[in-house]
Amino acid sequence: CRHETSVTAGTVLHRTRTPLSQWFWAAYLMTTHTPGISALQLRRQLGLKRYETAWMMLHKLRRAMVAKSREPLRGIVEVDETYIGGPEHGKSGRGAAGKTAVAGAVEDRGISAGRVRLQVIPDCSADSLIPFVGANVEPGSTVKTDGWEGYGPLDSKHYRHRPKIQGGGENAARWLPHIHRVFSNLKTWLKGTHHGVDPKHLQVYLDEFVFRYNRRRTPMAAFQTLLGLGARHAPTTYQELGVGELTG
Repeated sequence: CRHETSVTAGTVLHRTRTPLSQWFWAAYLMTTHTPGISALQLRRQLGLKRYETAWMMLHKLRRAMVAKSREPLRGIVEVDETYIGGPEHGKSGRGAAGKTAVAGAVEDRGISAGRVRLQVIPDCSADSLIPFVGANVEPGSTVKTDGWEGYGPLDSKHYRHRPKIQGGGENAARWLPHIHRVFSNLKTWLKGTHHGVDPKHLQVYLDEFVFRYNRRRTPMAAFQTLLGLGARHAPTTYQELGVGELTG
């Protein structure tokens, strides 16, 4: 026990009372199980006594999934936004009530998609969308968007902006096929595996989706990468985890 404490000191697992063998199993299941794993499923798989323990383990691992030195997207990049959560009968599209806005960007590599980035944003204004592009897309890249005015300032930035008014539906999917597919897979995953997510925790679920998506062809490499990232991340506090508001 003392040896395990010294190994995890200063890492995302700092002061954990859970055996390292269970952390390794959790990381393995999280990265190699195709639909991902919920806290309820992890509790059953590991034989944990408390749901809260499984929830905390998954959230600590999610917080270790973003590499601080990750490279920006480049080349041709599709950018769009969507809404997550809220009542199914609520207003759809920009300005949807009770839903959380999420910006997305994905590399367009022809018939296949490259790397992806997802981020919760306050709204779909230029003040939210342009910083998202700036933080995630390499200058000089070609940025494909729909005709939404929030992307207008990209024309004066260091990007080759290719907007196209689509009118929604199938037309939008044809112009931005990869990011629309990403959004569809994301929503299916959130509903199917996690049965919905509290908006306060949505970003770490997006981080997990991005991590797994970008390594979807190499799940074992994803497992090894997560172990390495976990060793380089600072400890996560209970306040950061939002313990007491468990979901997923």
